[in-house]
Amino acid sequence: MSHRLKAVLVAAAGLLLLSACTGPKAEEKPVAGAGPAATTTATTQPSGPLRVAVISHGTAGDAFWNVVKNGAEEAGKQLGVQVEYNSDGDPGNQAKLVDNAVAQQVGGLVVSMANPEALKTSIENAVRAGIPVITINSGEDKSAGYGALTHVGQNETIAGEEAGKKFKELGKKKLLCVVHEAGNVGQAQRCDGAKTGFSGDVQTLQVDISNPTDAESRIRGAVQTDSALDAVLTLNSQVAARAVSAIKGVGSQAQVGTFDLNTDVVSAIKSGDVVFAVDQQQYEQGYLPVQFLKLYRDNANVVGGGKPVLTGPDLVDKSTVDTVGQYVQRGTR
Repeated sequence: MSHRLKAVLVAAAGLLLLSACTGPKAEEKPVAGAGPAATTTATTQPSGPLRVAVISHGTAGDAFWNVVKNGAEEAGKQLGVQVEYNSDGDPGNQAKLVDNAVAQQVGGLVVSMANPEALKTSIENAVRAGIPVITINSGEDKSAGYGALTHVGQNETIAGEEAGKKFKELGKKKLLCVVHEAGNVGQAQRCDGAKTGFSGDVQTLQVDISNPTDAESRIRGAVQTDSALDAVLTLNSQVAARAVSAIKGVGSQAQVGTFDLNTDVVSAIKSGDVVFAVDQQQYEQGYLPVQFLKLYRDNANVVGGGKPVLTGPDLVDKSTVDTVGQYVQRGTR
């Protein structure tokens, strides 16, 4: 065999060995302006910034929803997503906000559903228009049926049960559950859950969060009329402050527990005026859906496996309030 033939065979064997030891090449990203390949990629991959409309049922000045907004906007900054937050406590007006977002062809929708039936048509229209929807906070049991990708929030019944159990552990006998938004299914679920967890006498009281003075007056009247009431559960941090004031005003010995945190509740837990707060970590309810919609658009990821993504409940009391309180102060809890 000639020296030239040997050299050729050795070179060929080397090439075969090299190809056998390397896996399939990763697809090279086309260079911008590099002909047809670049055009094909642009038409099959999403491009440009994602635009997400976050539409809640929050009322003006509600500290809870300010934290949700903070979470959504921070996620937008970190991920390069354009986030537009709007809210309206009237279900019909909230549905119109959803319709407007659909008409503007946003890239994703995040919607709280305190009144699911009022939003049903609007959300289903968004899904039919090809807009991915994630529901938050309320309406967990209707979310999948309306076509949403997933639901982000706490299970209100479970959260209510935990609150009821806590009052039971504290030895309370009669509980007043204060509802501040008429027609809000989540609040009804909280009170129902509290009844289950408390296993005692539970009464409900309807107040209007938009009229704090009247809310305080109604709570004061309830505890003054019924001296057996030794526990009051409010479903909102701002109503909690009114409950504390009402109870002090009539010299009642009832203790207050609440849903949700703000700086007043943190101070009240430290002073003993509020014994605990059920924290649903609403910052996550703003932050996570923006992240999920980005993943869905860029990588077709769906989070939750058909189940809701739970952000709570997390019970905050004197043992944990110092740690959590610092984040409440900065608007992220």
